[in-house]
Amino acid sequence: MSDAAEFAALKARYPRAFRVRPGQRALRIAGGLAAVAWLIALLWWFDINPARLSRGLSGLFVILRQMVPPSPGAQWQDILQGLAESVAMAFLGTFVAACLALPLGFLGARNVVVNLLAHFSIRRVFDGVRGIDQLIWALAFVRAVGLGPLAGVLAITAAEVFVLAKSFAEAIENADPRQREAITAAGGSRLAEIRYGLLPQVLPVLLAQVLYAFESNTRSAAILGVVGAGGIGLQIAERIRVRYWNEVSFIILLILVTVAVIDFLSARVRRRLVR
Repeated sequence: MSDAAEFAALKARYPRAFRVRPGQRALRIAGGLAAVAWLIALLWWFDINPARLSRGLSGLFVILRQMVPPSPGAQWQDILQGLAESVAMAFLGTFVAACLALPLGFLGARNVVVNLLAHFSIRRVFDGVRGIDQLIWALAFVRAVGLGPLAGVLAITAAEVFVLAKSFAEAIENADPRQREAITAAGGSRLAEIRYGLLPQVLPVLLAQVLYAFESNTRSAAILGVVGAGGIGLQIAERIRVRYWNEVSFIILLILVTVAVIDFLSARVRRRLVR
């Protein structure tokens, strides 16, 4: 029996289950009208209209034509230096964030901190702070320590530490408890439980998460330079300001190739670690 025939048979056998009440029909209609009204209000609020979209698309096509062919320009050494700076910022920021997130991850795990109030408070702190975007941290650290890659490293560290801490805590909570129970039965201390019964299980997963964060932060580090936090973003912002679109397209392609290489290498390392 086909799906349509089976559905028709069920509908004939249980007609009340498929009957739409008048109140439900009116509620659905009202919900649809409210969604359409909200969409129209948003279009009016943001001043989105066909004429404005047409002008924007025509300007975008002009920019795309000027991006071809890509060219490194005369200052290609600065581009390579900025790209290397972005990768170094992502690596250092991710490494420091992982070192700070490891003890926080254990504190946020329910099978390590068994007190319900303490566990709830720590996890809410994780959820609250990790909602702050890297660009906001970058703007704050640029004002605090000045322009340059140090602000970018600090922004990546501050934005990533609680994201990794939450991921670490969830991985630790999913660990098999039998190894810890065996160490406890043998008379091991609480620290021995964590060191020999918990950490060897979750360490490959934690390293895989750190590698993924490094790959993601490499893409983010390319944007932080736009606000003065060092890296290739500064080179992009300068060329956009003077409308050297062919050099902008070359930098974008270079970033894509770099991220693809890092993605390929980190994926292979992650597969090996998880196995």
